[in-house]
Amino acid sequence: MAPDTPSDLAATFDRLRRAWREGRPPIEQRREDLSRLRNHLRTRIDEMCNAIDADFGHRARHETLLGEGGVVLSEIDHTLAKLKHWVRPERRKAGWKLWPAKAEVRFVPLGVVGIISPWNYPVNLALAPLVAAIAAGNHVYLKPSEHTPHTAEFLRSLLADVFPEERVAVAIGGPELSATFSALPFDHLFFTGSTAVGRKVMAAAAQNLTPVTLELGGKSPAIIGETADLAKAAARVVTGKFFNAGQTCIAPDYVLIHESRRDAFVGLLRQEVAARYPAKRKLEDYTSIINAAQYERLQRLIADAAARGHAVVPLLDGTQQTRPRLLPPTLVIDPDRDSPVMGEEIFGPILPVVSYTSIEDAIGYVLGHDRPLALYCFSRSEAEIEAILSRVVAGGVCVNDTLYQFGCNDLPFGGVGASGMGHYHGRDGFLTFSKAMPILRKYDPAPSDLVKPPYRGIADWVIRFLSR
Repeated sequence: MAPDTPSDLAATFDRLRRAWREGRPPIEQRREDLSRLRNHLRTRIDEMCNAIDADFGHRARHETLLGEGGVVLSEIDHTLAKLKHWVRPERRKAGWKLWPAKAEVRFVPLGVVGIISPWNYPVNLALAPLVAAIAAGNHVYLKPSEHTPHTAEFLRSLLADVFPEERVAVAIGGPELSATFSALPFDHLFFTGSTAVGRKVMAAAAQNLTPVTLELGGKSPAIIGETADLAKAAARVVTGKFFNAGQTCIAPDYVLIHESRRDAFVGLLRQEVAARYPAKRKLEDYTSIINAAQYERLQRLIADAAARGHAVVPLLDGTQQTRPRLLPPTLVIDPDRDSPVMGEEIFGPILPVVSYTSIEDAIGYVLGHDRPLALYCFSRSEAEIEAILSRVVAGGVCVNDTLYQFGCNDLPFGGVGASGMGHYHGRDGFLTFSKAMPILRKYDPAPSDLVKPPYRGIADWVIRFLSR
């Protein structure tokens, strides 16, 4: 299908907004839409896997089922179970000074929401925010990544089967179209991607005073405490880092570990990777790098580390290039802290392992950099865990494991500072795409009947009394 043009974007946006103004989706419609989306996605799960596999060159099927379909289906189930409660007006206290009165907050939809989704989890990170926007009663215009064209067409087809064109639309096109898309006068714009592109999206949205949610990235640390179970920590870091070949915004970007435990930890990482990716399976369970540009960028990071004299440790010996863009898990041991591998988000299967001399040293290193999207700490000491949690501000935290904070429907997900702003998932997503509209119902008698010029007598007494 031909890409959309800027004029297509404007016409589609106008259609979505006009339809929303003519009739906001009631809760029954929202629930029906979400149920239908769940059924269609579940029915077409194999088609989804094939589309993503075609875009990546090779995507481990179970990682697609777990990281894409499983996450979205769980989010829909949680939303359907809770939505009737979320939409109820909240009673608030008007206070005796406004007596007699009643106060409440209603959660009303914003209107037309724009969603720009990335390539690394092209279904999950498109449909999870869409679920929240639909639950809140909005119409949605989705712009998938141009780097996953097969998945973008799958999403367009899927959503066209579920929603009428005046409720949900999908824009297909490259980065130029994304710039035009960001400048549309949405009622809310939701972006997932890099910090650099996030700045551009926010600047474009600012021209319309469009509020934005930015789900960005950064360098998420894993701090291995001195009391941590080293074997469990190694296994769980391997899961978090090499799932989707490290192409995960909340993957552990680097490990901080006490210098006395570093070598043992490296050995355990090697054992764990070898057990998970045996040669006889030909890396069927290992995902390829998305495209040549990303593959070459990661190769440059490895080459730079080697040129600087850092120990570069491939964790799979003798790996053959059996398919394009296959980059095996690789460690970089104690790189210089000003080297590129420690300066930019890696977003691939390269893991720096950095020694520290004390937990304060590790915390200080994290505090000296941008606030991360995710923080992982491994320890059997509550005092050590609290020392970390009480000092570091992160988008989200998982203690003694990795990635799972994203899968908890009842926890907000979002960054802080350079790693993003705003939240979604569960009720927090519903609130992001809603206006909390305060309503005060005033009854007789009203103080304003007395408190009015000339401010003398009873008016003077009432104002002085209320101002005590």
